[in-house]
Amino acid sequence: MPDTRVARLDWTGEGLKFRGGLDEPGKPTLLIDANGKEAPGPMVTLLLACASCSTTDVVDILGKMRVTLRKLSVQVTGIRRDEQPKRYTAIHFRFTVAGDGLERHHAERAVSLSMEKYCSAIASLAPDIKLTHDIEIGQ
Repeated sequence: MPDTRVARLDWTGEGLKFRGGLDEPGKPTLLIDANGKEAPGPMVTLLLACASCSTTDVVDILGKMRVTLRKLSVQVTGIRRDEQPKRYTAIHFRFTVAGDGLERHHAERAVSLSMEKYCSAIASLAPDIKLTHDIEIGQ
């Protein structure tokens, strides 16, 4: 049986601000501000969804490799078209990873597996979006 998720987004009643999350009472919500003043807007939220999905995979994969993470962050840069719809045409992920037992090939394998196989958010993007990444190994 397919895994079905139902999300709900409600206008807050002011400006272009919305609050949403799973359509279940008591579940956490997040604020989205299309003007980007009080919270990330929809397009930044899309980048954050891809980043959080991928880093979740990387944490899991590196854990299976017996790497004890000390740091994991990702900076995501999206390039958008000038014309409508102003969708992303390219997204670049810059991972910074540090941990005990971490070697470059561990990080490269974990990031590649996430980007190419496991990350559902990235797999949901249009197939013509150019996806690239690089990795910095920290201390």
